[in-house]
Amino acid sequence: MSAALAEKHTDTVQGTVRSTPPPTEHRRRGRERAFDDVPRWQIYVPLGVYLLFTLVPFYWMVLFAVRPTGSTSLVPWPMTAEHFSKVWNERSFAVFFQNSMIVGVCTLVATTLVALCGGYALARFDFRIKNGFMLALLCSQFIPGALMLVPLFEIFKNLQMINSLGSVVIAETVFQLPLSIILISGFIKNVPVSLEEAAWVDGCSRFRAFCAVVLPLLRPGLIAVGSFAFVHSWNHFLFALMFLSEQDKQTIPVGLNTLIGADSVDLGALAAGGVIAAIPVVIVFAFIQKWLITGFSAGAVKG
Repeated sequence: MSAALAEKHTDTVQGTVRSTPPPTEHRRRGRERAFDDVPRWQIYVPLGVYLLFTLVPFYWMVLFAVRPTGSTSLVPWPMTAEHFSKVWNERSFAVFFQNSMIVGVCTLVATTLVALCGGYALARFDFRIKNGFMLALLCSQFIPGALMLVPLFEIFKNLQMINSLGSVVIAETVFQLPLSIILISGFIKNVPVSLEEAAWVDGCSRFRAFCAVVLPLLRPGLIAVGSFAFVHSWNHFLFALMFLSEQDKQTIPVGLNTLIGADSVDLGALAAGGVIAAIPVVIVFAFIQKWLITGFSAGAVKG
């Protein structure tokens, strides 16, 4: 009789334990209840104001780009493509677009490859100056790019790389590497070393194990780092202005600057050039926003 009561008591306790959610589940449910208790207008009104301040400038840019010259209508009708044709054909924006695409893609590839090697070294190896190197990477983020223009110009001049897209690619890559290495390092730390060790036991070399096991798991981090490098190099104005003086080597930010005259500004052409410059960035973020958020959040967590 006592054994049956004990077994029944044990089953009751186990059922209670199984039915009790873990502490993390309690916290999650508490956050959901707190979110449900917030009035919806306190969420939608700030978001609406933010969207208003964000989208109105874009609307004005598109309005000036598709509105005929001399029109003051707030509605883009009738629409015209004369401004796009003017900047693309007469103002050499086709060349600027091609140069910006070359700089952006080359910066993306170079930054991703170098950051991958550096991040793996920081995540998997211990060496004497590791902490000092990490501190140097962090401190380098506080140095404005304008302070490095003179020494970089002298270096590229001695290397005969002035008026070369390679100089802009190198400069952009160097300034993108610190943050990229830190992000990739944090992402690699979240990949268990046991996965690589299992591949080593199966006869794989370190490089082959990295390519077969670790690299596929780094896709969100690589997309985040590569997209950030591409967008930054696409929009950056200073390096292209200083290192590229010939018109056929300039990029879109410098090309937009040439549309601003000393006495007058062609607003339609300038707006059309801004729309052309924004299209690749919008497309990139539209397709990779999920990977971008995942990559940055995972790379920021210490494994």
